[in-house]
Amino acid sequence: MTMRADHDLAFMLQYENVSWYEAGQVRILDRRVYPGRVEFVTCRSHQEVARALTDMVTQSTGPYTAAGMGMALAAWECRGKTAAEQMAYLRAAADTISNARPTTAGRMRLITGGCLAAAEQYLAEGKSDLPDLLREFTVQTNNRRYGKVAQIAKYLVDMFPDHGTVMTQCFAETIVGMMLRECRQRGKEIRIFCPETRPYFQGARLTATVCRDMGFDVTVITDNMPAYVMQREKVDVFTCAADAICCDGHVVNKIGTLQIGIAAKYMGIPMFVTGIPDVGHPDKDSVHIELRDPAFTLQAMGVQTAVEGVKGYYPAFDMTPPSLISGIVTDLGIYSPYDLHRYLAESDLGPYEMVI
Repeated sequence: MTMRADHDLAFMLQYENVSWYEAGQVRILDRRVYPGRVEFVTCRSHQEVARALTDMVTQSTGPYTAAGMGMALAAWECRGKTAAEQMAYLRAAADTISNARPTTAGRMRLITGGCLAAAEQYLAEGKSDLPDLLREFTVQTNNRRYGKVAQIAKYLVDMFPDHGTVMTQCFAETIVGMMLRECRQRGKEIRIFCPETRPYFQGARLTATVCRDMGFDVTVITDNMPAYVMQREKVDVFTCAADAICCDGHVVNKIGTLQIGIAAKYMGIPMFVTGIPDVGHPDKDSVHIELRDPAFTLQAMGVQTAVEGVKGYYPAFDMTPPSLISGIVTDLGIYSPYDLHRYLAESDLGPYEMVI
């Protein structure tokens, strides 16, 4: 049996602990409360999977696994129908799941589109166990995706000095685990500073937990500390992933990335963004920045921090211009943010593999 690409990674990066379809339901690790509590949200319809995505039950690249598992669940819902009826149902499900979160809808359509193509092939071959086949398709897609990220990690870790200090932003999911696994395999020691990433605290709860679980020196800082920490603690590299990498070099990532990028540029610290360019985002104007419930900025983990009558404002992402970015780290190497069309010309990724 081929070794799965999630081997030797932290608990929350194992496929079953991200999202998993089994016997007519999908269970998703609730990252809103992890690691304080290890709880799973159980979805019994693809609409419930979409709602879980909208409600931020899973974040970072977790939704891409959940989308595939949600398509397996949709296949279970329409079992027994004709092939044509099943495909019509799956196309509607794909639309529902893909649009659960507007900023990443383009990438989600690539995931659900891959499932649709696979389902059409399976049905044409007369196969009846479509839900389990789509789960296995999602696992294999994850294996390829994790494998690509492992290659990205090799190029990224090349940029880390021995005994270096690395600052991250938000929760970069697979690349965090892969870069740490690569550091461990090379015997390269690093220490990591994680901004907390309010209001969901992904850096404090998720990134820091993965770093600790994998045996690395990790320190959590509040979101207003990065510039001071860069200066005081001699940070060598700032790295983040991206919710979208536009082909014009603009990077969309968790709110706060822009200000850290500005501080890094001022202090001469390189900023490396991991991922691949999004063919669905030719330029920055193609991105819709999600505005979420402003009430979330008036509380911290459910505890109200502002008095009644105070307004909140919650853009979920910001946009970092290419002028602040030292390089886009891809599976083919490190590219200038001004030269991303060359990656698309050189890459052999299929249309459903363009999600990292």
